Amino acid sequence: MRRYVPVSRQQLARALGGSSVVVKALSGAVVLLYALSFGLDTASGLAVTPGLLLPPGCRLWTLLTHGLVEQRAAAVALSLGTVAAAGRLLEPLWGALELLVFYAAVNAAVGLLGACAYCLAYAATFRLAYLFEVRIHGAPGFLAGVLVALKQTMGDSTVLRVPQVRVKAAPTLLLLLLAGLRLAALVESAVLVSYGFGLLSSWVYLRFYQRHSRGRGDMSDHFAFATFFPEILQPAVGLAANLVYGLLVKVRLCRKTVKRYDVGAPSSITISLPGTDPQDAERRRQLALKALNERLKRVEDQTAWPSMEDEEEEVVVKSGGPLPTESTAAGKAAGHESSLISFEDAPSQP
Repeated sequence: MRRYVPVSRQQLARALGGSSVVVKALSGAVVLLYALSFGLDTASGLAVTPGLLLPPGCRLWTLLTHGLVEQRAAAVALSLGTVAAAGRLLEPLWGALELLVFYAAVNAAVGLLGACAYCLAYAATFRLAYLFEVRIHGAPGFLAGVLVALKQTMGDSTVLRVPQVRVKAAPTLLLLLLAGLRLAALVESAVLVSYGFGLLSSWVYLRFYQRHSRGRGDMSDHFAFATFFPEILQPAVGLAANLVYGLLVKVRLCRKTVKRYDVGAPSSITISLPGTDPQDAERRRQLALKALNERLKRVEDQTAWPSMEDEEEEVVVKSGGPLPTESTAAGKAAGHESSLISFEDAPSQP
């Protein structure tokens, strides 16, 4: 395990070295607050405390600062790795400003929803520990957001080969892993709460609110909420999600899906049906081309038999002239016969 530490440090330093100012600033803030935590209680002033977030405490700034607070070296490494991965994989697609907006939106939603969840837990159990002893902080919320964004952009890529795990399954698998660790009392409840609300809030932001050149949000089929669940549960989850979505549209928290017709394609007419998106169509086209190339490669490996038509075409090309007519063919035949038969004068009779 120790031999991989220098390699990880080199990869992290390389990723941060070529990153933007946003990634460097976030990473530097995480390291600085971790260094200050040895002498100061940074979690009490910068992490989200459910009982102090709402009035009369009203510590609203903690919604933006809790993602930078770490108290363990392993958590610092996880936070730096998450920010570096976002800068390397997402920033080239979105830009530095959009990455910063995504970071702030996800962390703010995680802090607010997590505080509301612990307030509901206090209302059900009347345990003051849920209000004043819980600290929501760290990278789990943004880690969930990065995984959801990677599911959107490169969901078919492979994370592990044995066993085979694709990027699109990583958010759900990690959620189940954290739930199991929480049942075994190996992680705090705030870690599971942060990751769960980070997964939900990042999907809502990317699905409905993120601005890009095609408009706002991503309504493609491969990014529906039901795709986070196993296939056997997707129909039921999809039905419930559609009901919730219809309710949110009525209260104007979400916009209704608009049909898009793209007839400007140079080769053919492309129509985007409801629930589809040009990005989804491009993804399907790439998969189809990949499958076609694999089939063509297998066919080329087999023995190729020559074609009679190809041989005839080669003969015509090598001749370099048109086919002879009947008269010229007859003349050539006669000349060929005359070259074979010679006529000489008969010797005179004595």
